[in-house]
This record gives sequence, C-alpha cells and structure tokens, in this order.
Amino acid sequence: MGEAFVQNLVFGILLGALYGLAAVGIAMVFGVTKFLNVAHGELLMLGGYACYWLFTLYGLDPFLSLPIVVLFLLVIGVVLYQLFFVRMVKLPTEEKIKNTMLVGFGLSLILQNVALLLWSADDRGITTSYSAASFTILGIRFPVVRVAGLVISLVCLFALHQFLRKTYTGKAIRATVEDWEAASLVGIDVKQVYLLSFWLGAALAGVAGALVSVSYSIDPSMGMGWTLKSLIVMVLGGLGNFIGTFIAGILLGATESTTAFFIGGNYRQVVGLVLFLLIMVFRPQGLFGKKEK
Repeated sequence: MGEAFVQNLVFGILLGALYGLAAVGIAMVFGVTKFLNVAHGELLMLGGYACYWLFTLYGLDPFLSLPIVVLFLLVIGVVLYQLFFVRMVKLPTEEKIKNTMLVGFGLSLILQNVALLLWSADDRGITTSYSAASFTILGIRFPVVRVAGLVISLVCLFALHQFLRKTYTGKAIRATVEDWEAASLVGIDVKQVYLLSFWLGAALAGVAGALVSVSYSIDPSMGMGWTLKSLIVMVLGGLGNFIGTFIAGILLGATESTTAFFIGGNYRQVVGLVLFLLIMVFRPQGLFGKKEK
C-alpha cells in the first residue's frame, strides 16, 4: 500500500506542476493589470489544440512545437487585448475586475463554441513513440512525458523570475504592480506593460495547454475547469507571488491525488474548493502571500 500511495503522490505532483504553470499565467495578468480573465482556460485549450494539430498534420514533435504554440498564443493574446481589454486600463480596480470578468465569461463561451464547431466535442490527445516510456526509481515509476512537463514548467518559472528581476522591462512591470499611476508619472508606458503582461499570461497558458495535450486529453469544454483550478491555485499561493503560486499548484495536485487514493476519485475535485474556502476564511493573503498592513 505504501508504494502505491507514493506512486499516486508522484502522479499528483506531476499534474500539480501543470496546475501551477497555468495559475502563474492568470496570476501574471491579474497581478499586473487587475484583469480577471476567466477565459484563461480557453487560451490553454487553444494551446493544446495548436500542439495537437501541429503533430497530427505535420508530424512535429510536441515539445519542439512549443515555440510555435507560444507564438500563436501571443497573436491571440494581442487580438483579444486590443479588442476587449485595452479600454479598461484606467478604470478603477473594482470596475476593472468586474468588467473584465464579464468580458472573460463571454470570450470563454465564444472560444468554446468556436472550438466545438471546428473540432467537434471528441477528446483528443497526442500519442508519440515515447508516450508510454518511463523510468523507475526505488520502485516508483516516472513517466517521461510528465517529468518533461515538470522540467519545462520549472524552466518557464525560472525564466519569468529572472525576467522580472534582472531586466528593465521586468522592473517596469513590478513598478506598475506597486502603483500604476506613479509608474506612469516616471515615464513607464502602462498600456505597453499591461499588453506585455497579457502576452506573458497567454504564452504560459499556451505552454500549459501543449503539455496537457501530451500528457492527458483535450476537448473544447476543458477551459472552465482549468480556469477554476488556476483561480484556486492563485488564491492558495498568494496574489503576486509567482513561485508561491507554482508551489500551491503542486500542493493542490498532491492533495487531490491523496484524496483520490484514500476516499475515491469522485471527491478529488471537491478538495480544491474546500481548500479555497478555508484559505479565504483563515488566510486570505494565501499560503505564501504577505499580509497587507
């Protein structure tokens, strides 16, 4: 039983890395712009389909296709931002959250139905020559594809952290998070910062979607579920703490896996909502967030 539990826990951690990567994308957008884009899961879905069709039509390896998927999501991100979000940049925070959430719901329905029209409701997934490959350590099996997803997620997180800490643009983003009005007064182009943040969020969603298409299955209705997971993880980790958000994703995956092992898979989805409610009541700043003074 002990080995089965550890095996289940490993699978949960590997899935949690995808939760974390997806949540970092939505946290990036919300932390900088205060846009609550609840169509984030649909961007992830589009990334999954882009990876799937590149593999199906052109035989392009899913991991090699990641730059193309990111480029595709950057284009989608620019279009959505310029059409629907750019006019909300200078709204008060409360109105910004409310309006972008409503716009996001509309976009979610539109993108879901467009995907349904184009690709039907069938589940799709990518099967490569190495899809079933794995290696064993101390009797515990590690699927190569899912471990690669963990490694890529960590690389994306490290690159984002270095970008925000080491570059002038990253520092401009951090300054905008602190106070967008003060940032604009010292010459920072807030609209460009918001666009860049939306780009980064869309790109991370695309990478997460591509990794999901390799490890699991994709379908047009998957977006809302991933948006909900991302919001739960974002709250668990603490707003503005990207590393904490990623760790919270791993914790959620591990907790779901443990729950499924002991009391059955039917309850694994409930545990995330219970954690969300507990954190909101007892630690609203999140597990790794700082309490506001």
